[in-house]
Formats: sequence, C-alpha cells, structure tokens
Amino acid sequence: MKNYDIIVIGAGIAGAALSYELVTKGFSVLLLEQDTTPQNATRYSYGGLAFWSGTTDLTRQLCEESKRLYHNLSEELNGDIQLRELDLLLTIPHNRNPEEIAANYQRFATVPELLNVNQACDLEPLLNRDAISGALTVKHGHIHPEKTTQAYIKAFLLAGGKMQISQVLEIQQESLSVTTNTDTFNCKNIVVCAGGLSRKLLQTSGIPIQLYFTHAEIIETPPVDLKLHTLIMPANLQRPQLEAESTTNDKLWDKNNQLGWILDVGAVQFKNQSLCLGQISYINTNPHADLDSIKSEAALRENIGKVLPDLENITGNWHHCLVTFSKDNLPLVGKVPQSNNIHVFSGFSNPLVIIPPLARRFANYLTGNENEIINSLSPKRFVSQQ
Repeated sequence: MKNYDIIVIGAGIAGAALSYELVTKGFSVLLLEQDTTPQNATRYSYGGLAFWSGTTDLTRQLCEESKRLYHNLSEELNGDIQLRELDLLLTIPHNRNPEEIAANYQRFATVPELLNVNQACDLEPLLNRDAISGALTVKHGHIHPEKTTQAYIKAFLLAGGKMQISQVLEIQQESLSVTTNTDTFNCKNIVVCAGGLSRKLLQTSGIPIQLYFTHAEIIETPPVDLKLHTLIMPANLQRPQLEAESTTNDKLWDKNNQLGWILDVGAVQFKNQSLCLGQISYINTNPHADLDSIKSEAALRENIGKVLPDLENITGNWHHCLVTFSKDNLPLVGKVPQSNNIHVFSGFSNPLVIIPPLARRFANYLTGNENEIINSLSPKRFVSQQ
C-alpha cells in the first residue's frame, strides 16, 4: 500500500486549494472526499470575495495577497473561476439609523459608501424602498465556488496528486493512518479540511478541537430572466453574534443541543443567471440533525420578500449544508495540539477570500519554512481555554 506524505480529508474549496499547493511543493498527496457531488458549504456559498474587509494587520495582509492571487488564478489553474467584481449592497433596516450602522464599518480597509434610499434603489431596482433606511456599498469580488474548486482539483490531479471518493471513518493517531469505508491509507501527515464535519471526525478519533458549525439553509434557483444587479447582504449581520454566543460553553457541544438560529437576508446571481437566496444559520450541535425544510423555506421566502419582493415566490429549492467557525472568527490552521502530525485547515466561516493565500502559506510552512501568520492561526491559541 502506498504511503503518502500527506492525506487531505475533504475536497471543498479549502481541501482542494491546499491539496494543489501541497503537490506543487513536491509532496505526495491523497485527497479524500466522501461524496461524488459534495453538498457542502462550497457548493452553497454566495461566492463573495471581500478584499476590502480587513480589520487587522493580519487580515488586511491576507486580503491584499488574496486579491493578487485570485487575479491570476484562472490562468494558473487553467480553469475559469468566473472572477468578477460586483457592487455589494449592505441593506440597513427601515427602523435603524444609517449613520449609526455606517459607523461600525469605519474599521475596514476600504470603508463602504453610505447611500440613501433613492441611491440604493437606483443601484438595485429590485429593492423594496419601504424596507430600508439606506444601504452601504463597496466593490466586492466574486467567483463561482464550485468551478473554482474543480479547477483546483483538476490542476492538483494534473500535477500528480491522487483523489479517492471514500468516507473517512476514523483517524488512527498512533499509526498515522486514515480508515475509510473502502480501505486504510498510511501517511506521514494528515490535514483535516472537512468543514462542518471536522469537529465530529476529530473527536471520533479522540482528538478534541475547538471548531464549531452552523446549519446553513438557502434557496437555490435555476437560471431566471429576472436580473439582480448587486450582491445583497444585511449591514447588521446577526450570524457573528449567534456564533459567539454558542461557544461560551464547550460542554454544550458534547451533546445534542439547539443553540439558536437567525435569518440574514442575502441574495446573489451567478453568471448563468441562477440565484442563491438565504440564509438561515441554525446552530444544532448534531451535524446530522433533522431540519424542517418546509418551515425554513417559508421563513426564507417571507423575509426575502420583505427586502426583494420579486424574489419571494421565485422557483427554487431549499438546500442545507454545514458551515464551520471558530471562537474568534479566524480559521484554525496548523498542527492539532498533543497529536502526532495531525493538522487542521478549517474554520473558514466567512472569509472565503483568505483560503488561497493561507493554503499557499500553509503548504510552504509544511516544507519547513516558518510563517508568522500560520503560527498565529494555530489551534494552540485556544488550548488554555479548554
């Protein structure tokens, strides 16, 4: 049986990007994915790239690196990732003070422009002017997440990487092997990139980790004639607060618990004219919890209809995936404490934008090159809190 340098678990955009970067550094890499057509956070992502959103030296540097990297990524991977620039419109509810909301965005690398109701509706004619008191706007990058992931995987395979569709059942720490439903694979390093399933997989293997997940619920439409001119999101996102509140007591995550839910109205139209409408973020600590799709879809449509009336009854289907996050809204990148060469590259809750530069930095790090940013994102930063 072949003994790989590195086994990467999970072929969403994080696992695909990291696998590509690793194989180009000369590692022998096996990429494992449980589904032929994954129904993961990559599949149901809005695809937004917030190059403008850095608020610290670390995140600003990563956003700048990301913008340069994405600009050349289609050519590097020899695949169309559908990179483009959209107007992001951050809607402000009719009962909130626009200047007060705008003040919260002064810390970002590029401060969004505050629009009045008329200006916002000129930018996005589908908006319900009675639902908003204004909006913020900023130029926002956008990709097709699935096509980007497939481009990474294709380039990975062409560079000599191996991929297998198998469900990972357990990680064996002592032997450094991965047991799947089809075989056992040996390696020198394991990197878990399994998104919302990372926590359960690691804990099943006796490895505690401070990663968490929400159940994200959206509506996806086929291509439609209607034209959405912007990417819509709320200016006062509720999801970060929900995530923060859910991690105050780790013991709640050791059993099946419901820890709350929110609905942030968002909408984006892809190049093929299909729409992604969302989203409900529901925290249930069971990754396989049964969700009420009928109730959720009704709630999504009702709330979307308040902001974008023409989209309330549009043909589309409810979908669900897991989205992973950490306590500080930054990913976990690096060796898991007290483990034998088991690493994690997960926790990319919001910042899809920083996956490619971090994948490149982490691959360099695993060749033996120290990296201050990778060190700062290590899972060790939470050890004292366990």
